[in-house]
Amino acid sequence: MERSEIIDAVYDACVEVLKVDKSTLTEATSFADDLDADSLALVEVVMELEEKFDLRIPEDELDGVTTIGAAADVVAAHIDTAA
Repeated sequence: MERSEIIDAVYDACVEVLKVDKSTLTEATSFADDLDADSLALVEVVMELEEKFDLRIPEDELDGVTTIGAAADVVAAHIDTAA
């Protein structure tokens, strides 16, 4: 799967969960600093991604996930593992 597809899915999850404008998002967008998202909101975003890609990502793997790009990296790693 192309990284751009994963990034786009993270954007879509952020729009759905955090009610943000997709056009304002980049890989460097910080969940906490730019989107005012707390850890619970991040978990909700990841739950959307788990459902979309039929994955399970353990919560402890979210430590250090602070940006959209980092979230995409975690999803990509799980997609690669599941393939």
